[in-house]
Amino acid sequence: MSHFPSEQLLTFATVLSEGTLDAAARLLHITPSAVSQRLKALEQSAGRVLLQRSNPAQATEAGEVVLRLARQVAQLEADAGRELGLSADAAQLAVPIVVNADSLAVWFLKALAQVPGDLNVTFDLHRDDEQHSTSLLRSGTVMAAVTATPEPVQGCRVESLGVMRYRAVAAPHFVERWFPGLDKGFDGATLNAATTVDFDRKDTYQWAFVQWAFTAEGRPVPGRKGPRHYVPASQDFGDAIRLGLGWGLIPEVQCGPDIADGRLIELAPGRPFDVQLYWQRWRTASRVLDVLSETVRDVSARYLRRPGIVGTL
Repeated sequence: MSHFPSEQLLTFATVLSEGTLDAAARLLHITPSAVSQRLKALEQSAGRVLLQRSNPAQATEAGEVVLRLARQVAQLEADAGRELGLSADAAQLAVPIVVNADSLAVWFLKALAQVPGDLNVTFDLHRDDEQHSTSLLRSGTVMAAVTATPEPVQGCRVESLGVMRYRAVAAPHFVERWFPGLDKGFDGATLNAATTVDFDRKDTYQWAFVQWAFTAEGRPVPGRKGPRHYVPASQDFGDAIRLGLGWGLIPEVQCGPDIADGRLIELAPGRPFDVQLYWQRWRTASRVLDVLSETVRDVSARYLRRPGIVGTL
């Protein structure tokens, strides 16, 4: 069985997190030549190419396996150092996590703020759509994820967190222009023609809502028709809708006060869009991941609805 020295694994993971050999060398306080030699030795032990030497550097398929190992070794070493009472610097661990933008804006940072300081961890947050975030778990890039995927990634455990509820909303002057007869009934064709605000090109929630509108009317679902704005930041996304750039789905906890005050109008009252969220983390034993998971579980319960209350679109 091949042996992978921890210093080679650390160097490999650092190159991928920093993006280049030079940046990794600066962080590790060694020369770029030493970084290159460690990578070469690691690839010789693995018997295959592990790193695409692009800018930024990328792991190959085999490299993703080794990266996952490197992260796990770093985690176990940090836990052992903590139990042995080593210095804070020696025991410190950076925990990479992938989180969707709305969870990050609504509740996840509050969870991180409640992680006990004596754990001596830092957090490396990656933002990705909850429908796609498990790819970073598979690649070994992150140790844990807030995701909409209930099937556990290999080597991970999964638990339900709850439901993030969204409401389809628009500014009053936008409604006057595009939905003048909203009080008399909902019109899927008008909704499909109206300008939409999407978070990014992975965001399918607004389109799912359009599909529901046509299904509710008993009409065949057409293709996307209306123009779209892309606003890839949670606060700015909501502001774009409040300013009347288009309609979209905003988490209920963020838009509820605006609906109550009349600054936003709900397009389909009584028909929320619910997204079930899950917490996936490495299965390896770790006090850091155990404490983090418990904190995420407790804080998310204050902001997410219990699953199973209503169906999703």
